[in-house]
Amino acid sequence: MANLVDEARDLQEEIVAHRRYIHQHAELSMDLPMTTAYVTEQLKKMGYEPQSICQSGIVATAGRKRPGKVILLRADMDALPITEDTEEPFKSTNGAMHACGHDLHTAMLLGAAKLLKEHEQEIEGTVKLMFQPAEETLLGAKTMVEAGVLENPTVDMTMMIHVATGMPIPAGLILTPGSGSFSATSDWFGIKIQGKGGHGAMPEMAVDPLIAASNIHLGLQSILSREMAAADSVVVTIGKYAGGQTANIIPDCAEMEGTIRTFDNAHRDFVKKRMNEIVEGIATAYRCTAEVTFGNGCPSVLVPKEGSVDFAQIMEGLFGASSLVSMEDIMPGGKLMGSEDFAFITEKVPGIMSVLTAGDAREGYVYPQHHPKAIFTEDVLYRGAAAYAGFALEWLQKQS
Repeated sequence: MANLVDEARDLQEEIVAHRRYIHQHAELSMDLPMTTAYVTEQLKKMGYEPQSICQSGIVATAGRKRPGKVILLRADMDALPITEDTEEPFKSTNGAMHACGHDLHTAMLLGAAKLLKEHEQEIEGTVKLMFQPAEETLLGAKTMVEAGVLENPTVDMTMMIHVATGMPIPAGLILTPGSGSFSATSDWFGIKIQGKGGHGAMPEMAVDPLIAASNIHLGLQSILSREMAAADSVVVTIGKYAGGQTANIIPDCAEMEGTIRTFDNAHRDFVKKRMNEIVEGIATAYRCTAEVTFGNGCPSVLVPKEGSVDFAQIMEGLFGASSLVSMEDIMPGGKLMGSEDFAFITEKVPGIMSVLTAGDAREGYVYPQHHPKAIFTEDVLYRGAAAYAGFALEWLQKQS
């Protein structure tokens, strides 16, 4: 196991090159032509026969030379619609940015792919490599599951790594999950408030949708402060608020968009129900009409207890106990309020989601993910590659 980390360290320069190409050519959602062409080319150079199973979704397999279980390793490849504002020499200039670290994920899995190919005769079963689009829009994992990524051969265990930056935590640590929910459910919603436009000097002749929208914005927070128990983990965020074109015109309509996060499906359903009632009631009170629509969403990532124990033991064997930190020591309850569409996979197959720290705020990595100034240290890339490959090899051996 220690030798595998050394082998991964020898690939560090190659993994960095993968990361920088993908970062500089950031692409969005399901439309990743340059990224998928690059990943496909690299896999073929290693001796794989990668398959495209949906738009921008790539699968390759290692092993299958000995009978055994099947484990799937997943990396997401899409960026965010953010204009990058860093000083990195390989920064993206096309209006998209890998501000969440998916470029690191893809590069690490390419590194793991090379390690697994070099150790293919030792694989006690099969390793599937899943390169996924559209995590940020919560479309990619679901699309690949529907396209059969968990079948032929049937997957028994899955694993993913997510990097983290902008926290006061040393880089290179493996954050090990507990059992149960690891990430929050996510539901995206839109609210459209219809009023009646008019001249700003004669408001009595109009029906102002901005007044209704303002009160709806405040009213939605009462769900959390007055209708949920203090210990319940629920967040309702309005991230977009729009209405009007100029200063002296009352607009016809206003629009809002946001997300709901929770760990409990009953809370999830309750918040949606109360949102509809509050939006409709407040809009009516201000002589407007309003509609709530719910778009993309995903459930919680679920981690099985046995899998979490296996993961911690294997990571300790790879990196030593000093490189491991329990998620419970970092996050309240060991859970992330952020969402992760890997949840569509763990709905069907046991899975592990772990975090690799990739930027200590005390060392200049002060901006969090999804920020235009977010940066990540590349020093940890080989560790991610070793963690992917090492977990697959050891878990399969244990099952055999």
